[in-house]
Amino acid sequence: MIDRPLYLDKIMAYVDAPFVKILTGVRRCGKSTILKMIMERLKTERNIPEDRIISCRFDSMEYEDMTAKQIYTLLKEQLSPDGKTYLFLDEVQEIKGWEKIVNSLASDFDVDLYITGSNSRMMSSEIATYLTGRYVSFRIFTLSFGEYLMFKSKFTTVGEPKAELANYVRLGGFPATHLQAYSQDEIYTIVRDIYNSTIFSDIVKRNQIRKIDQLERVVKYTFNNAGNTFSAKSIADYLKSERRSLDNETVYSYLDKLEKAYLLHRCSRYDLQGKEILKTQEKFYLADVALRYSVLGYNADSVASSLENIVYLELCRRGYTVNVGKTGDGEIDFVAVRQNEKIYVQVTQEINLEKTEKREYTRLLEIPDNYPKFVLTTDEFAGGNYEGIKTMHIADFLLSAEY
Repeated sequence: MIDRPLYLDKIMAYVDAPFVKILTGVRRCGKSTILKMIMERLKTERNIPEDRIISCRFDSMEYEDMTAKQIYTLLKEQLSPDGKTYLFLDEVQEIKGWEKIVNSLASDFDVDLYITGSNSRMMSSEIATYLTGRYVSFRIFTLSFGEYLMFKSKFTTVGEPKAELANYVRLGGFPATHLQAYSQDEIYTIVRDIYNSTIFSDIVKRNQIRKIDQLERVVKYTFNNAGNTFSAKSIADYLKSERRSLDNETVYSYLDKLEKAYLLHRCSRYDLQGKEILKTQEKFYLADVALRYSVLGYNADSVASSLENIVYLELCRRGYTVNVGKTGDGEIDFVAVRQNEKIYVQVTQEINLEKTEKREYTRLLEIPDNYPKFVLTTDEFAGGNYEGIKTMHIADFLLSAEY
């Protein structure tokens, strides 16, 4: 196992705290492995005996026909009589009534609970209903650029970061694809299997969707337009032009389900003048850029939007709430807020034309505050300061610890 301190250090700070620790995120982003790492740390750093650490993986057929009551009884019988038991319940949402199991164990026994989930039953709104005030949630993402370089260094020589960024854009960050030297086709095969299992298990089967072809057309439109503003009406109109009739409400429903399966991230627009969140023309970003290429095939023309997607995910990893900034006559790619901090970010593949330079910098200069402003690019000699706006290579920004 390759350590992921970005998450481990945060979660370990809550060991023995009276909260259920919940790890959520898209399938195969590394949640189960992080649970194993926590168990290992409990043994080596906290000297917790192995018999007081209980682990169950509920996507196993072993639990398929068991009721919540039966599973509760099974777990209760395994609790240690000699001190706190550390319970790790992986993919617990597979069990109908999982919230009653977790509530009862947390209330009735001396336990420290850690659970994972990867669909709508583990969304914050659902959890808040079941475990009011008794949980702390951790969103797990696929590998950051820094983690990707660390994973890759375990089996091959890693190149200069600016060159490696091109590989990261093509191959994405699902941990399972970077444990050995897979080819691009092999990686896309693995990611396509993750996509298929998510679509059919977490969306089609769970929501009893019959018109799977409609869902897949919405998925492909969304994947192809990641990082572009659009509405449900845009998708409905597009499908109508292809003689596929679909009403706006159905499109909204599909987008909602894709978001609840953690395949998509919704990024709302924020009016910088009116200081309010706008409810139209949102953007969606993918849980990992490799999803787009595994489903639609690799296309060099999509690199610019994939770079934007990567920066968005990195800001989310670092705890920012991220919106698209609406100015009077344009957009700021990202307005990112974290407690009392705020940064503005423009992402552009290259600044090789005066028109591009003017567009990227002028919009930032129009913002009348002193919060940090960045223009991120892949230009080879990116760097420096333009009237207070910091220009950075995207690779340097992704690896920086300053923001």
